[in-house]
Amino acid sequence: MRAIRSRDTGPEMAVRRLLHGMGYRYRLHRRDLPGTPDIVFGPRRKLIFVHGCFWHGHACPRGSRLPSTNKQYWSSKIRGNVERFARQLEQLQRAGWSSLTIWECEISDQAVLAKRLRSFLDIPRAGGTTRATDRQSRSPLPTTNAREINSLDTSPR
Repeated sequence: MRAIRSRDTGPEMAVRRLLHGMGYRYRLHRRDLPGTPDIVFGPRRKLIFVHGCFWHGHACPRGSRLPSTNKQYWSSKIRGNVERFARQLEQLQRAGWSSLTIWECEISDQAVLAKRLRSFLDIPRAGGTTRATDRQSRSPLPTTNAREINSLDTSPR
């Protein structure tokens, strides 16, 4: 089992690429938070966990099957993972963090996943705007109209 990675897994990398492409910036694997969340949005106080269906006992076909050998060991291990994660989520919620769990089986539909991520991350702020729409509406350059440009033109005509 030491070959099983807990970070930079394929599903986690797919979610990270999607988030980055959507314009979000984040921190990874903050060890000071319970459960060491995969993706952390500190100022927003939001966390994303990307879980493998098998390891965290998801109710999908991949997560609900156990290996044919040593079933008792695997069922107790997965049950322990689920219980530990529930305790960690409770601690995070008491500390004021909101979290989203993305399962490995949900990553294949990128459009649905992007919509789910955007709805989780873009909570409306006072005034009815979201950070993403604020960011898109701000231009790095000041806007000018044609009359202002012509008045600045010093070349002879």
